[in-house]
Amino acid sequence: MRLNAQTDYSLRILMYLATKQGEIATIQEVSTRLKLSQSHLMRIAAKLASTGLVETTRGRSGGLVLGKDATRITVEEVLRAIEPDFALVECFKPSEGGCTVEPACRLKGVLGKALKAFFDELRDVTLADLTQPNRARLADIFWLSPRTGDQPMGGLH
Repeated sequence: MRLNAQTDYSLRILMYLATKQGEIATIQEVSTRLKLSQSHLMRIAAKLASTGLVETTRGRSGGLVLGKDATRITVEEVLRAIEPDFALVECFKPSEGGCTVEPACRLKGVLGKALKAFFDELRDVTLADLTQPNRARLADIFWLSPRTGDQPMGGLH
């Protein structure tokens, strides 16, 4: 299984906002710190806002902030909100049904069980779990700590 880039960027944006601990972040700021184009970031922010994970404010003092406390946002919730589907194989899609071995195949059950285990694990991990224990290091990576120079230190992988 592979998550799409939009999901990856969504998690990074949410981690950035969680690290800011309620302070508003401008689109330009997030774009610079995460090295994402502003137009791409705005599309992702709009999707995050439509799901309630982020709140947006327009205007001179506008920007992005988490839509709810980081302890209440799970990784599972983010993935389910952003990923288009989790049809690992053709037979997971109800509209398809073109698999010739499906009547005798056990693969769907095995993959379904693995997918359930994947989400069971992510259901217990919150945004706070990802950011609070290493907040100081994230603040440094995101260039939220006082420093000299013009560029964020480190990078996101």
